[in-house]
Amino acid sequence: MSQDSSNAHVVVEIDLTLEEARRRAAVMEALGDDWDPIAVMRGEEEAYDLLYSGLDERQQEIYDMLVAAGVLPYRGAGHAAD
Repeated sequence: MSQDSSNAHVVVEIDLTLEEARRRAAVMEALGDDWDPIAVMRGEEEAYDLLYSGLDERQQEIYDMLVAAGVLPYRGAGHAAD
């Protein structure tokens, strides 16, 4: 088998527009008519509030360090959900 020494590149283009439309339609169908994205977001915020509530002193220190390092978002007054 001989090897081609040319440096020609082959351009391959695939249009995934139809498949993306099918995927999005399947997602919306799976979510159903009663899906409420605002309620989902509120539920997530409530879950995070519960998760970070009632921390003891050491846990609060660790949480504050993680927030200061940018690992966790600041949760308090001025938060977008407030």
